[in-house]
Amino acid sequence: MNPTPPFPRLTGTADVSVRPARPGDAPAIARVQAVTWRTAYRTVLPLDVLDGWDDDAVTASWAAAVATPPTPAHRVLVAVEREDVVGFAASAPVDDAADVVELGPLLVEPRWGRRGHGSRLLAAAIDLARADGAARARIWLPEPDRVSAGFFESAGWAADGWARTLETGGDPLRELRWHAELDGEDTP
Repeated sequence: MNPTPPFPRLTGTADVSVRPARPGDAPAIARVQAVTWRTAYRTVLPLDVLDGWDDDAVTASWAAAVATPPTPAHRVLVAVEREDVVGFAASAPVDDAADVVELGPLLVEPRWGRRGHGSRLLAAAIDLARADGAARARIWLPEPDRVSAGFFESAGWAADGWARTLETGGDPLRELRWHAELDGEDTP
């Protein structure tokens, strides 16, 4: 098991911070995901996905991801303002490429947006990936999600030309893959 790496960017002021998720955070993580998908992604995600949302199942899934990750390199981080979980990011190593980490969702509840939570989450996830030896990071973004694309582009990421289509039970969802090299200090 890898020793816990230092968290150089996981600190913040007394009012805002990023930290590893705890099992008790699962309901808040599920809430952030539900609220974000229903507001910021309502025109991006198929209605079938939003209408079929199961709070209990999503909470249980996040609880398992936090409490029993498959490896120490599978992580869930939360952004906290005062005592409230306001965002989260998940990351995992890529099975077929030992030096690549893939970010799963990186979401900040819209009412907490524009306060730096997304940037702090991204920076902390990248710091941990570097500590694990990752040289590259990637994330899949819904093609119509220009807000997230702009966020990652401003952080030095770029689309790499790969696309995939997810079957959702309704309209298919096309996603584009974005990537960043982690060898430079300028990478978040």
